[in-house]
Amino acid sequence: MEKEFHIFELSNGLRVVHKEVSRPVAHCGLLINAGTRDELEGEEGLAHFIEHAIFKGTKNRRAYHILNRLDSVGGELDAYTTKEMTCFYASFLTEYYERAIELISDITLYSTFPEKELEKEKAVVMDEILVYLDSPADQIYDDFESQVFEKHALGNPILGKAESLKKFNKEMIHNYMSRLYKTKNMVFTSVGNISVKRLKNKLEKHFSSLSTDHIKNPRYPFTPRKAKKVKVKRDSFQTHCMLGKSTFGGDNPKRMGLSLLNNILGGPAMNSILNLKIREKYGYTYNIESNYALYSDSGLFSIYLATDPKYTNRSLKAVLAELKALRNKKLSSNKLHLAKQQLKGQMAIGRESNNNLMLSYGKSLLMKNKVKTLAEVYADLDSITAEEIQDIAQSELNPDDFDFLSFEGK
Repeated sequence: MEKEFHIFELSNGLRVVHKEVSRPVAHCGLLINAGTRDELEGEEGLAHFIEHAIFKGTKNRRAYHILNRLDSVGGELDAYTTKEMTCFYASFLTEYYERAIELISDITLYSTFPEKELEKEKAVVMDEILVYLDSPADQIYDDFESQVFEKHALGNPILGKAESLKKFNKEMIHNYMSRLYKTKNMVFTSVGNISVKRLKNKLEKHFSSLSTDHIKNPRYPFTPRKAKKVKVKRDSFQTHCMLGKSTFGGDNPKRMGLSLLNNILGGPAMNSILNLKIREKYGYTYNIESNYALYSDSGLFSIYLATDPKYTNRSLKAVLAELKALRNKKLSSNKLHLAKQQLKGQMAIGRESNNNLMLSYGKSLLMKNKVKTLAEVYADLDSITAEEIQDIAQSELNPDDFDFLSFEGK
């Protein structure tokens, strides 16, 4: 039987996960275990700024040549930053595998960060911050996370703030990267029509100079504090609300149970409890959902809704009623079975995208040093009982423990 994926190491210790597929388009990326959480005081927003600045020139290329290298052959080069990770990745025709690998190694190992380009990029990121501030539906997520993770790096906004952004320079960038851009803190991930042997040879060629030094940036755990309620007046037509709490992290065996519970309550499907009850039954809101943001040693469960101010109290009351029902009543075996089937289907559809699969494999290897097959994930899901779901609901869906934030409209 063909292996679902292959995991191996380069001679310098860089971990690699690869899935060989017979498709004309390939995907690969470099994931670094370094994000907003790893910023020191005064560095707020630096991880994300590096993600931008790294495209502005290397020892071998100017910015135009970086952007044109894959674009000229129909490929795509992109990047993103999270609270705990930075990723540089590409999609391209299989014949350009080495071009993509060399380009990713060039920007991550040999960027020069020209001061003139850094100043221009500060203006770009500042504009990105203003876009968020113009959108209460986006801003409330950042503000709520800052409220729940108050005085902890997990609460820092990924984009940073204007005052820290203005101070960024080449020295600060090099200090951050020298602490974290190390072999043991990285994973290369790939899905495409190339053998393990050929891929390994190309990676050895282009990533051999990667630093193998020890990581010098410890992560500090988050200690929950007393929940609080915050209301902010805004000049908007809707009221936006978020409620929730810090919860299980990626190191907690209950995370799969909470993921399933979150999917039942307010996941992306139209048949979620919150969508059926608050939107479809009462017509109080157009946007309502629950989310479970998972970090290595912590997490954030939240519920978001936007509504006409006259429906705010009724919407919140209806939400609390559904949370109470989940705490007080165990799911029937049929409802639990259907919920598991739904989540399995969503997972399988997500893996149909080879780009998503490439990123998922890489993130799993980076954070957990292992990658599970879809069958293994299904087995974990099948093992969850109705009693476990109710226990999680009782411990994690108690509104007495919830932070609350609202942007109150006219």
